[in-house]
Amino acid sequence: MRTVLFLFLNALLVASCNAPKKNFLRAQGHHIVNGAGDTIILRGMGLGGWMLQEGYMFRLGFIGQQYRIRESIEDIIGTEETERFYQQWLANHTRKVDIDSMAAWGFNSIRLPMHYNLYTLSVEDEPVGGENTWLEKGFALTDSLLAWCKANRVYLILDLHAAPGGQGNDLNISDRNPDKPSFWESRANQEKTIALWRRLAERYADEEWIGGYDVLNETNWGFEDTADFRGTEEQSNAPLRQFLVDVTRAIREVDANHIIFLEGNGFANNYNGIFPKWDDNLVLSFHKYGNPNVQEAIQRFLDLREEHDIPLWLGESGENSNTWFTEAIALCETNGIGWAWWQNKKMGINQPLEIKQPEGYERLLDYWSGKGEKPSPEEALSILNEWLENLKLENNTFHQDVVDAMFRQIYSYEALPFGKNAVENGTILPAVNFDLGRQRVAYYDTDTASYHYTPGLNTQGNRGRSYRNDGVDIRPDSLGHHIFHIEDGEWLQYSVTVTDEGITGLQLQVASEIETGRINVSIDGQTLAQPITIPTTGDEEEWVLVPIEIPELTKGKNVIRIKAETGGFNLKSIAFGL
Repeated sequence: MRTVLFLFLNALLVASCNAPKKNFLRAQGHHIVNGAGDTIILRGMGLGGWMLQEGYMFRLGFIGQQYRIRESIEDIIGTEETERFYQQWLANHTRKVDIDSMAAWGFNSIRLPMHYNLYTLSVEDEPVGGENTWLEKGFALTDSLLAWCKANRVYLILDLHAAPGGQGNDLNISDRNPDKPSFWESRANQEKTIALWRRLAERYADEEWIGGYDVLNETNWGFEDTADFRGTEEQSNAPLRQFLVDVTRAIREVDANHIIFLEGNGFANNYNGIFPKWDDNLVLSFHKYGNPNVQEAIQRFLDLREEHDIPLWLGESGENSNTWFTEAIALCETNGIGWAWWQNKKMGINQPLEIKQPEGYERLLDYWSGKGEKPSPEEALSILNEWLENLKLENNTFHQDVVDAMFRQIYSYEALPFGKNAVENGTILPAVNFDLGRQRVAYYDTDTASYHYTPGLNTQGNRGRSYRNDGVDIRPDSLGHHIFHIEDGEWLQYSVTVTDEGITGLQLQVASEIETGRINVSIDGQTLAQPITIPTTGDEEEWVLVPIEIPELTKGKNVIRIKAETGGFNLKSIAFGL
């Protein structure tokens, strides 16, 4: 009897071990579902700049590719210190606290842009031609990242961003050296890539918090016509389809569990010739930048979903204003499409975390761009070491407005205070701390997004590219920041909590170089009787105070709007009390 019971329990154990894990993702019709069959909308963030630097992320667009950035650093501080710099970069840029934070903000997935050179040698550097030397560094980094994701119940999607040889004519994206054979010009590069994916799939086959394999990022290549530099006009895409079929076959030899994400040519926009499907667990991943957020902009992908019964994923997007973010994400989720943004941190304002520029960084930029003298190794090391420290989350600037736009504002038309905004007589509220919320809810600006890939639309959002990522134009000054380029009809809203009695006036700190503006002030929806004239001060940062009498503010919440009847002035702050 005991033997029978043992065999029964052992059979149950084996069955439970072999049972599908409930968190594995898979393609099912038009949707991505988990093991329980629940539809999952992926809300993700890419880790651009960690394993792969692109020059624009760090004001180094004039240098471009990572290998050239590395050469520029090595030119000043030498090989040994440069190697130390890059090892410390990998240690500091993305840590468990970054993943913990993203999960807390609302992200349920992470897209890891991988550089192949952390996992294997280049074809040119292999000691024995045709063989693959595996490097532990990349696999160890991925293991750690997966552990942090699992702890937060966040999916990790592996994305080969820089394939051996480089897969496109946009050199920065894949760290491509144009003096060497590209991915598409070298069968050895393709075979190494397939071998790498087989190695990764074998390692992670049973990991349910691996969301899938994004096997080749943003091919941009003219196969039939080399003049089709970006691959947007390609009609057959035969080499790309063949690679996708081959890499799928290699992955399936060791891993039947995970989604394989397919990116087309033309920066994941051209899918001519890619279908029909050759596997039942595929997802079409398209990318979207700088075009209007209307149904027509994604209709061709919706048509492919319908025709080929395949889920869609917006695998990369971003690099725009908060208004554009909200609209794009709402468009996706309305159509049952998950998304992954680009990227979590860099220098600049249009992502959750901003890497602060180290002191003296301009010295490096000037030298590398040919405008200044070469810094000493000691000076360069000091600047670079500060840059390494600035990579850490605790030293980043958190842009709550970006996260708010990506999550709360998708489904809410409510404005919230930017800070606590408790005011009393004498409180000075920075003008840049207007409410959090959508355009026409928390503020109105005539230019709220960049449509840089749409001919004829030359807007840009925040022209000053500082402090916040809303459409309002903000730039730094010697004492902080102020709002500039205020145009006719634009307005700002401030939700404040009044803690003091007797506030019967406001003072606006304004400046105007050549124009006289006029503003209307409203409190809790009631507009003051007469517009207020803004004087010309002679300089755009020559500040004066304009007093405004108002009905006494009640204790508690008050909503103040400042509207430019005519613009042409700058706004620095609002003081409470006359």
